[in-house]
Amino acid sequence: MMRLAERLFKLSEHGTDVRREVLGGITTFLTMCYIIFVNPVILSAAGMDKGAVMVATCLSSAIATLCMAFLANYPIALAPGMGHNALFAFTICGAISVGGFGLSWRAALACVFISGSLFVLLSRVGFREAIVDAIPEPLKHGIAVGIGLLIAMLGLQWAGIVVDNPATLVGLGNLRAKPTLVSILGIVVTMFLMALNVRGAILLGIIVSAVAGWLAGIAEFKGVVSLPPSIAPTFLKLSFYELPWERVLDLIVIVFVLFFLDVFDTVGTLIGVTVQAGLLKDGKLPRARQALLSDALGTVAGALLGTSTVTSYIESASGVTVGARTGLASVVTGLLLLLSLFFSPIMEMFSAEVKVGGATLHPIIAPPLVIVGFLMMSSVRFIRWDDITEALPAFFALIIMPVTFSITEGIAFSFIACSLLKLVTGRFKEVHWLVHLFSLLFVIRYIIMPK
Repeated sequence: MMRLAERLFKLSEHGTDVRREVLGGITTFLTMCYIIFVNPVILSAAGMDKGAVMVATCLSSAIATLCMAFLANYPIALAPGMGHNALFAFTICGAISVGGFGLSWRAALACVFISGSLFVLLSRVGFREAIVDAIPEPLKHGIAVGIGLLIAMLGLQWAGIVVDNPATLVGLGNLRAKPTLVSILGIVVTMFLMALNVRGAILLGIIVSAVAGWLAGIAEFKGVVSLPPSIAPTFLKLSFYELPWERVLDLIVIVFVLFFLDVFDTVGTLIGVTVQAGLLKDGKLPRARQALLSDALGTVAGALLGTSTVTSYIESASGVTVGARTGLASVVTGLLLLLSLFFSPIMEMFSAEVKVGGATLHPIIAPPLVIVGFLMMSSVRFIRWDDITEALPAFFALIIMPVTFSITEGIAFSFIACSLLKLVTGRFKEVHWLVHLFSLLFVIRYIIMPK
C-alpha cells in the first residue's frame, strides 16, 4: 500500500508521507463538510428536494475531488460552491418580479451543465491554465491573502465574534454566548497547540470544539449510521426543454455569469492553496490543466446528479497547513465524502448550526477558518509594495474579497486596476494580454449582470 501511494502520488518528492496526507485529507473534510448540510437548505429555496440534493452534493464532491487527486495530484477538495448555490436558487431561479430570471430548477441545472461543458472544452485547450500563468506574481499573492482574509472573516462571523451592525456594517458580537464561547475555545486551543508545534493542531482544535459543543448542548449527537436519502428527485432531472429559448440574451447572460464565477473562483482558490503549499514553480502552477479539468468535470457531474456549480474549495488550505501536499489527501477527502452518505448524523454534529439573534452560527467549523486565514497572510511579504502599479491591484484583491465576500469581485477589481495603472504609466505590455482582456470582460460583466 505504501509503495502504491508513493508511485501514484510521489510523496517523497513532495516532502510528505502517508500520515501527513491522511491527516490533511481529514482536516480538509472536516472544514468543508458543512456544505453537505448547507447546500440542500439553499437549493431547497428553488424547490429542490433536500435529501436528494444532499446525496448529489456528496457524490459530485467526491467525483471531482478524486479527479483532482488522480489527474492533478493536488491536495484540493471540490464541492458545490457557496455563492454559486445562492446564485442558482435566488437569481437564476428567483422570480422576475424581484430581479431573478425566473427559471425552474430543472432549467437552471441545464444551464449549469452547459457552463460545465464549456469548462471541459476550454480546459482541454489550455485556456484556463493560461489565465493562471498570465496573472502577475504580486496579484497572485494579493489574491492568496484576500482569500485568507475572506475565510477568516467568515470564521469570525460563524463564531459570532463579528456580527451585523446597522450603524457600522459590522461589530463585536456577544462573547458570552455559548456558541461563541465554544468557537473561542477552539481558536485558543488551536493557537496553543500551534505555538507548541503540535502536528494536527487544527484537527485537534475541531475535535475540542465538537466535544465542547456537545457538552454545551449546541451540537446534538443523533447517532452514527443512517441510510442515505434517495437521489431520484434530482438525478438526471435537468431540462433543456424548460429553458426559455425565446429569451436568448438572458440565457447567454446566465451561462456567462456561471462560467465567469466558476473560472475565477477556481483560479483564485488554486492560487491561494498552491501558494500556501509551496507548489508554484517560477510563479506558474504545474498541472494546472488537469486541476481545472477536474473542476469542470465536477460541475458537469453535479448538474447531472442535481446540484449547482462544483468548484475548488479554499478550505483545502486547512489540510495544507497540517502537511497535505499531494492528491493522496484528496483521495482521503473524497472517500470521506462518500462515507458521509452513511454517517450523516456524525457529519451533522460537526456542522452544527445555531441561531443567535437572527444569525446562523457554525461554532465548530469556525475556529479552523480563522486560523487558516491567519496562515494565509504570509503571502503578503511577496507583494512589491514599492511599485504602485502592482501593489495597489494586489491591495484591491486582498481588501475587496473579505468586504464583498466574493473571490471573483476581488479578482475583478485587481485586474481592472492593474490594466488601468499599466496603461496610464505606459507599461501596458508588461502584463499578459489575457489580463487586459478579462479586465474588459469584467467591466462588461458589471454592466450586464442583473442586480
